[in-house]
Amino acid sequence: MAQSPISSELADAVRDDRSLRRFLHGLPGVDQVGLEQRAAGLATRSIKKTAKRWAIDTAISMIDLTTLEGADTEGKVRTLCTKAQHPDPDWPDTPQVAAVCVYSDMAATAVRALDGTGIRVASVATAFPSGRSALAVKLADVEFAVAAGAHEIDMVIDRGAFLSGRYGQVFEEIQAVKAACGDAHLKVILETGELATYDNVRRASWLGLLAGGDFIKTSTGKVSPAATLPVTHLMLQAVRDWRDATGELRGVKPAGGIRNTKDAIRYLVAVHEVAGPEWLTPELFRFGASSLLGDLLMQRRTQLDGHYSGPDYVAVD
Repeated sequence: MAQSPISSELADAVRDDRSLRRFLHGLPGVDQVGLEQRAAGLATRSIKKTAKRWAIDTAISMIDLTTLEGADTEGKVRTLCTKAQHPDPDWPDTPQVAAVCVYSDMAATAVRALDGTGIRVASVATAFPSGRSALAVKLADVEFAVAAGAHEIDMVIDRGAFLSGRYGQVFEEIQAVKAACGDAHLKVILETGELATYDNVRRASWLGLLAGGDFIKTSTGKVSPAATLPVTHLMLQAVRDWRDATGELRGVKPAGGIRNTKDAIRYLVAVHEVAGPEWLTPELFRFGASSLLGDLLMQRRTQLDGHYSGPDYVAVD
């Protein structure tokens, strides 16, 4: 197995297939009851007044505004890019989103539309969402997106290989994709809804980090369940523990099913309490969302106007 460019503390874990398996199966087992109770407990915390306004603006700035449909057109992508730059034109101080996420054939359109804005273009790749294709095809998909100017690549792991225990194969595929990314950041999508157990989520999270993922991401948004708070807690624990072991900061992206402001704030509380305040930045935490932005904007207007605006006053996808 190829050597991963990681710190010496974890170098032994990726020496060969046997070492990788031993490391992943040596991770502490997940206390399901404790995990779900803590996630539920933190979700009850309330945020009021100025703190809520800060949370809304922070959540907006962390969104990867997404369109991943077979019917996507260049016009739709350009419209989404305009919304990414000016989420609420009536309130020019509304933050921009972090990124626009599209299929690789739409990456060039998004790059042109967002040139000079500071908003990043993320492209899904590697036979998204199934991940079922030859490695050469997956790498060609990545190279196409990078050549189009994508700043970030969202890849999907081979869940079949992972669930069959072929951890070395998954590891080496992530490494190959990372190399194909060049300067683009890599988000490793675990598709946690298909991983069956919390222990598998923990193992997959560490596998993604060991192989060089800049972010670990819950879901494609095409499988149910998508992001959940307990799963996100586990992934936040992984990046926190990775930081403690290596000094390196890696990100987390929950995606799919996060549709309203209350849910977004629950995730921000989890980020603060599980990983730490360092992660409350778009560089280390993102929301994969297509509909969340509309509710955040309505709630933001409520904070500013003192009354609920309703969806008629905000463009909702």
